[in-house]
Amino acid sequence: MKSNSLFIALTAASALFSAHLLAEEPATFQQQLKKLPFKIAYECYVSNNWEIFSMNADGSRQVNLTQSPTIQEHYPQVSPDGTKICFTVDTGEGRDTVRSLWVMDTDGKNRKKLVDSAREPFWSPDSKVIGYLPQEYPKFNVIDYYTKGMNFYDLATGKTEAHPNAAKLHHLYNPSFSPNGKWIAATVHAGMGYSHAILLIERNGDKIINLGISGCRPCISPDGQHIAWGPGDHEIAAAPIDLNSDNPKVGEHEVRILDKEKKIYHVDWSPDNQFLSISRGPEGEGDLSKKGTFSAACEIVGVYAPGWDIIAVSAARHGILDLEKATDADFTTLTSNGKSNKESDWFLPASAAQK
Repeated sequence: MKSNSLFIALTAASALFSAHLLAEEPATFQQQLKKLPFKIAYECYVSNNWEIFSMNADGSRQVNLTQSPTIQEHYPQVSPDGTKICFTVDTGEGRDTVRSLWVMDTDGKNRKKLVDSAREPFWSPDSKVIGYLPQEYPKFNVIDYYTKGMNFYDLATGKTEAHPNAAKLHHLYNPSFSPNGKWIAATVHAGMGYSHAILLIERNGDKIINLGISGCRPCISPDGQHIAWGPGDHEIAAAPIDLNSDNPKVGEHEVRILDKEKKIYHVDWSPDNQFLSISRGPEGEGDLSKKGTFSAACEIVGVYAPGWDIIAVSAARHGILDLEKATDADFTTLTSNGKSNKESDWFLPASAAQK
């Protein structure tokens, strides 16, 4: 997620872009995205290998950042300052697999391993600390909620700190910071006294709030004013939230993206809060003939998902958008090879932010 300071820096630029778009009234949604300075990191399974790619906001200039035919990389998360990507790497096979936390520059250089048995990393708003979820037991399991506790790795010191309430955090997945650093949003499944819920976890305390919205994989907007999530396998929603409150609540749905035929998952916000990217593809449970993959629901990290691509939609267009009836004026498909394109994460490159 992107920090408040970055959001402030983007405000003027975003206004100029929006004015320019309205003046020209481009024919397609993709043409709108082409004018943006943002990039998107994502995972893709190519040549029997998980790799991390980046692309422009309109899907152009897709670049393989990792280019490691024998190493399985996935789950890219870009630092709020746009300089680094943390990600996970799988080594070994089956229950002996070890999933590790790594970090690299956004051009793929200066790779560094940080921690073993670490899942689903997420950045602090100041880009100095990477949070992650420790694996529940030594033997590997691909299920995303196979976690216990929460840790924070300080990039400057190399030291790891446990969350103050770590002993009570169990079966979480898909965590992310609020831009003000006060909360961590995550899903819990069969843990902490919940069957399934989307929670806010106090960063420096023991407070836990059940947001009362069904579904999973919450994502907080860079300005901290909205939250997006998946209410089900075939829907993405977005609604307002006040994260400066001591008791945040989710407001009425403003955006609903529907797809009755294909699954839609892994929602992420653009840095200017105006667009959403989503993974989209058919139902499936993987293909164990594919090296470095596992069998489970196809939206899970490390599971081969043929036919899955990344799309972009407007977050400013309120109401219901049915993707089965939508046109190229409503959304665009950013990737087209169907090779397990998942877990997109928008960012403003540091070079662009300095202009």
